[in-house]
Amino acid sequence: MFDTLSDRLSTAFKTLRGKGKLTDADIDATAREIRVALLEADVALPVVREFIAAVKERAAGADVRGGLNPAQQVIKIVNEELVNILGGETRELRMSKRPPTVIMLAGLQGAGKTTLAGKLAKWLKETQHQTPMLVAADLQRPNAVTQLQVVGERAGVPVFAPEPGNGVGDPVEVARKAMDEARTKQHSVVIVDTAGRLGVDEVLMKQAADIRDAVSPDEILFVVDAMIGQDAVTTAQAFLDGVGFDGVVLSKLDGDARGGAALSIAQVTGRQVMFASNGEKLEDFDVFHPDRMASRILGMGDVMSLIEQAERSFDAEEAAKTAAKLQKKGGKDFTLDDFLAQMQSVRKMGPLTKIFGMLPGANQFKDQLENFDEREIDRIEAVIHSMTPAERNDPNIINGSRRARIAKGSGTEVATVSGLVERFFEARKMMSAMASGKGMPGMPGMPGMPGMGAGGRKAKQQQKKGKKRGSGNPAKRANQGNQQPQAPQPGQLPAAFGGQDGGDFELPDDLKKMLGGN
Repeated sequence: MFDTLSDRLSTAFKTLRGKGKLTDADIDATAREIRVALLEADVALPVVREFIAAVKERAAGADVRGGLNPAQQVIKIVNEELVNILGGETRELRMSKRPPTVIMLAGLQGAGKTTLAGKLAKWLKETQHQTPMLVAADLQRPNAVTQLQVVGERAGVPVFAPEPGNGVGDPVEVARKAMDEARTKQHSVVIVDTAGRLGVDEVLMKQAADIRDAVSPDEILFVVDAMIGQDAVTTAQAFLDGVGFDGVVLSKLDGDARGGAALSIAQVTGRQVMFASNGEKLEDFDVFHPDRMASRILGMGDVMSLIEQAERSFDAEEAAKTAAKLQKKGGKDFTLDDFLAQMQSVRKMGPLTKIFGMLPGANQFKDQLENFDEREIDRIEAVIHSMTPAERNDPNIINGSRRARIAKGSGTEVATVSGLVERFFEARKMMSAMASGKGMPGMPGMPGMPGMGAGGRKAKQQQKKGKKRGSGNPAKRANQGNQQPQAPQPGQLPAAFGGQDGGDFELPDDLKKMLGGN
């Protein structure tokens, strides 16, 4: 969603690189670029004005200190101001001291309230260890009750739906009965799905207010489509005046809109964004962290969210066994079965393009990520499953005839099998070095991702073709031979990720630890 904004901000910061001091002209020029970037992202004009004024004031009074160059210093200021307009600190749900905690959802029709109710219930059940119940109080929209029942079944959460809906029934009475049901069945959380509206409808606004008065919710969450731009701010203000709400949930954050709602709504309404829905699956639901979102917008990745997703997806015991294999005998005990298990665990975290997008500097290879074919992973799994247990245990025995048989069994070509085996050895070497605390020696090419070092015969031919010929002078030639390419230091990014060749980027401490740095 924020790709265009990130690109424009990156362009604005590039003009500052190499400068030893910030002048008033530099600050004004950069502020103009940032202003245009925010307006193009459909951020509300009052928010843009306030943001630019704060950045200019801080940048004008800042000295180059602490080893930061002007570009880094302005990025630091912009990052902190972005965090401020996104709401500052992460806000958690208020839980009632006397269960059940009541959460009421409100918003426009089509904002995704019903699906989001299921996502919130699943999140509460699996990560917060609550026992939620969904309440079908949207009796206006056709099949809204049926949809909530289907969503509840997928989430593994009960749904209270005494009325069929489709214009039949009293939603206020349904909400009242739901409270008795929750106390009887001892549900710790009640999530009330109310009727949406196509616009600011006074009748339905009154209905929402009556439901609020009937159940006395601990939290009223306003669900807003992140793709509707500045209209989101207008609608949110109308709901704030008519019903009131305590927090905001952004839906459809994975869309290709400009993202102005996310950057405007918290500042204008004074209510923080608490959750974000970023996909169609029930698992595509996250707590909204202003600092992490600001980091993503500025192309600095979201390492903490990546770590949290990994912790949810990976089995701790299996991970410990894998680490032990990688630490012994140079990782030779790590087999293709282990490799396949690791790859399947990574896939549980979500699409690989999304995972790579959380890495610092990911916007520098955005085109490669867009062209990445997720089906390539299915082909890799097919190749490994076509091997015998002995071949998976020791890939060194895979000779020409075996490769031909594996290729035929998996419906691929011999070159594909050869490339996979070579990439496996590269990956094992890399992971063994990381497990031994030696940092990240290199990044093996991911399949189907052009421009990122794909393994196999083609890559070797490209490397051979790109080699420079040695000098005719023996002394110079000897000197050239001694100049070995420098591997990235622990915690330092390779050149393709913004490091090494003059890149300013500094990895977050959490990622440094993951890569074996201090």
